[in-house]
Amino acid sequence: MNLPNKLTLFRIFLVPVMVIIPYLGITGEFLGIPISFLIIDLIFIIASITDKLDGTIARKKNLITTFGKFLDPIADKILVLSAFIILVDFDKIPAWIPIIVLFREFVVSGYRLIASQQGGQVIAASFWGKLKTVTQMVVIILAFLDKFKFGDFIFRVAKESEMLESSAGIFMTTPQFILNIVVTVLLIISIIATIFSGWDYIKGGKDLLKDN
Repeated sequence: MNLPNKLTLFRIFLVPVMVIIPYLGITGEFLGIPISFLIIDLIFIIASITDKLDGTIARKKNLITTFGKFLDPIADKILVLSAFIILVDFDKIPAWIPIIVLFREFVVSGYRLIASQQGGQVIAASFWGKLKTVTQMVVIILAFLDKFKFGDFIFRVAKESEMLESSAGIFMTTPQFILNIVVTVLLIISIIATIFSGWDYIKGGKDLLKDN
């Protein structure tokens, strides 16, 4: 087994490690962020780096294999969806976000399966697909550092404004408030990119569903 494939398997191995961290009873905080979340974040970052490395090494050293082409996208999906589910479990994001991601991945995987059975036609990744991947990786890393949940800044500003206008102003300048805005905006962009990239696959592969 070559190095890129070993890195892909290592990325898959990191997923169950990441998943069990919240249940190990790790206590304590650093800068107000639970240590367990920081560990999960670190594992996710390492796994994301291996995603970049295995592809780069495989192309540079001509180590692309059928096994790698099959396993690499599966490893990416497992990693991202596992991280999203952990965020749902801790009430950081609503469940409908990973549901949209999962629905898109099933549709795309189905089209790829049909394409492989019809001469190996390749549906190239679009701008939306690349944007989806980048925003998902970044937003997952930031979401574990965010004290609040998805869109929480909207409700907090409204509540603070009702009580005391100056209080809302102070809240709006806090780093966690800014981080929550960034996470929320990136999640919205990621959702839009997920939907449009899925539609691109459907539109680009519509001929695959026609009977010969």
